[in-house]
Amino acid sequence: MQKSFFIVLAVAIIGALAIFQIAPDLNAAIAFFTGAIIASVIFSIQSKSGTSAATSNEPYTGPTMTLYVGNLPYRVHEGEVKALFGEYGPVNSVRLVRDRKTGRRKGFGFIEMSEAGAKKAMSKLNEYDFQERTLKVREAKSQDSDKAESQA
Repeated sequence: MQKSFFIVLAVAIIGALAIFQIAPDLNAAIAFFTGAIIASVIFSIQSKSGTSAATSNEPYTGPTMTLYVGNLPYRVHEGEVKALFGEYGPVNSVRLVRDRKTGRRKGFGFIEMSEAGAKKAMSKLNEYDFQERTLKVREAKSQDSDKAESQA
């Protein structure tokens, strides 16, 4: 089940206990349902006000930059990386590189995000301690520039 369901349930039980203490002649079931209704209303209001442009599902359409992120923990997921970089600007995509044979993550990836947010993220998150690993954040080089350098 979802984490939000358990939060609403816990708040409903606490609310039922509080309502039952205020009005002891009230039936316990009615107190519980009143607490559940109050908790779900509060939770829905909180979740609606907690959304921002950085966490929206619409892709950013302005100038973008792709960042290389190295020394990522092997157990990290795309959502965790997106949340970390989303603090500095809108993130379009997160690609964590995997080994073709084993399917395990290799410990680096690429983040496409707004140019201003990427510059801010580079300065703030390079050498940043993330899940007991020190991140290396740089602007990603294109494959074309790598081929040109190797031929020269």
